[in-house]
Amino acid sequence: MEKTLIVITGPTGVGKTQVAIEVAQRLQCHIISADSRQIYRDIPIATAAPTARQLALVPHHLVGFKALNESYNAWQFEQDVMALLPSLWQESDYAVLCGGSMMYVDAVCNGIDDMPSVPPEVRTAVDAQLVTQGLACLLQELERLDPAYFATVDRRNVHRVKHAVEMCRATGKPFSSMRTGQRKERPFKVVKVGLTLERPLLFHRINSRVDAMMQAGLEEEARRTYPLRTLNSLNTVGLKEMYAVFDGTMDMPTAIERIKKNTRVYAKKQLTWFRRDAQLLWMQPHECLERLPL
Repeated sequence: MEKTLIVITGPTGVGKTQVAIEVAQRLQCHIISADSRQIYRDIPIATAAPTARQLALVPHHLVGFKALNESYNAWQFEQDVMALLPSLWQESDYAVLCGGSMMYVDAVCNGIDDMPSVPPEVRTAVDAQLVTQGLACLLQELERLDPAYFATVDRRNVHRVKHAVEMCRATGKPFSSMRTGQRKERPFKVVKVGLTLERPLLFHRINSRVDAMMQAGLEEEARRTYPLRTLNSLNTVGLKEMYAVFDGTMDMPTAIERIKKNTRVYAKKQLTWFRRDAQLLWMQPHECLERLPL
């Protein structure tokens, strides 16, 4: 039987984790996380990582396997998933890839260009410049070193801007020249499911989840990681707003409302990205088990 990777994706808060568990239980297969923040240990509340109970229901992979100070990217994720799948295929004809990190999902489904690693000293220098001189300085450098990529990059996305500058410095070549965009053929079938809800319901779920995260101890989790707040792994919604409270630049009620708003904005950004993918089969969470084309 042909091996099949079932991708469960969609905006944050839509219910991907529970649906993936239900699908994996039905097919008796494993789940691979495609979340660029859930890969890190020590921040399970902020990243809405699967709970201990959920992890016990179905074997999960690539959850909480990196330290906060370790770097990781979509290319490494592709390598890890492609190395993992052969062992999963020995147990089942199916595997589930679950997550809303758009670049991670694309890396597995379509492939990503091979990129040289960035020397630690280059990454350290760029990090230091970001802290001391701000994002505007890196944007000016990117515009000078790679005007083609500068013209297309989301200039508010600190991670992408920083990574492009790092690659330019490390290789002496424009980052855009290393991006071929060629799709890789996969030796397995890919079924891509996009979960969706009516916008008011999705936003209600997001707001409720933020309240639940606060009750679960988000503030305490943020306080534990506050000394490491400059790490890229901690540059995420939920923690950034808590850090602002600790810095004295925001009060707690405002921070909670800001987390809700920023999460809603991220969900809309995800939907805009995913809507461009003609391969996605859109369905509501409760429909997935019945409509999944297997």
